[in-house]
Amino acid sequence: MAPLPGFGLLKGLWVTFRRLVDTYLVDLHWRGRRYRSPEGLQDRLSFKTRGIFTVQYPEEKIPSPENFRFVPFLVYDELEGGVQKIRCTACGMCARVCPPQCIWITRAVDPETGKPLSQPSEFVIEADVCMNCGLCAEFCPFDAIQMDHNYELAARDRWTDLRFDLKKLSKPASYHAAIHPLRDQLEAQERAGKKEEGAA
Repeated sequence: MAPLPGFGLLKGLWVTFRRLVDTYLVDLHWRGRRYRSPEGLQDRLSFKTRGIFTVQYPEEKIPSPENFRFVPFLVYDELEGGVQKIRCTACGMCARVCPPQCIWITRAVDPETGKPLSQPSEFVIEADVCMNCGLCAEFCPFDAIQMDHNYELAARDRWTDLRFDLKKLSKPASYHAAIHPLRDQLEAQERAGKKEEGAA
């Protein structure tokens, strides 16, 4: 027997109506704690959620997973006396492997001898060109460049706001450890292993 005309439309409307009713029932169960609270956000992100599951951005933000990739940043180590030692040696490996060629590096020069130094005097990444592939971080032999989690980079002027220079790109190793804890541990183990090999 053929279905009645309009049966598919009514079936679709029933799904929408049921979702609407579920939203109010679940909201009553949570007593207003389902929105703008970490527990409520986790409930709406779960597979078993009922009712509305929309994240109320920008008041609520989904936590970024550790392997989330956005515009790279440069890591510096904080030494005694407040000294910041950037890990980058200006080898240019990241610029060579970058598919859209959005990384520009100028090696620093010793003003007295004129010899090149193993550090950058300029380091620029064009954030609006970067495709967030992570190849620069993967190929860096010194773990000096890592992928950031900051994706809120809306700007009016690309030439001033989306050209990240050395000052904008530099972030402490503690920041890297906070957003990439597992990767930081693995990198620390690899560095310790290399030091032991060099000492032997």
